Parts: sequence; C-alpha cells; structure tokens
Amino acid sequence: MSERYCQSCAMPMGNTDELYGTNADGSKNEDYCIYCWKDGAFTADISMEQMIEFCVPHMVAANPGMSGDQARNVMREYFPTLKRWKK
Repeated sequence: MSERYCQSCAMPMGNTDELYGTNADGSKNEDYCIYCWKDGAFTADISMEQMIEFCVPHMVAANPGMSGDQARNVMREYFPTLKRWKK
C-alpha cells in the first residue's frame, strides 16, 4: 500500500484508519486527516499560506536538520499539488 498524505496539510496518514477525517455520515474520508476534516467539513477556514505557516514547526520537528525556511520552501512547492489547494 502506498503512503497516503492529507490533501490539505500533507501529513502522512499511514495504513490505519485512525488519522483519517470523517464525513458527515461518520464514514472515513480518505483525502483528509482528522486535524483538517471533521464531520464533512474543513476544521479551519484558512489560506494555503496560513496552512504552510502552521505546518512549518511540525515539519521541522519531524525532519532533524531542516530549517524553517527549507520546510516553507518545500511546502510552497508541494501544497499547490494537493486537492484542497489546486486551482
């Protein structure tokens, strides 16, 4: 099984259901994580740039040696390819 990433924040969601968000009917949503999607809606009405800034410290913590600027640059390239941010 290939790694799935949240289509809003790019968090790896793993192979279990625990990190998947929920649809309005309570079923799991395979596109978004529990932090971005709950009960069929986004948990925060924010811009892509705001999401990147929120995610910078998490990405730096998960990748020792990566600076905030490096994390920001990686996300600015990757986030526009995610379902939520595609234009």
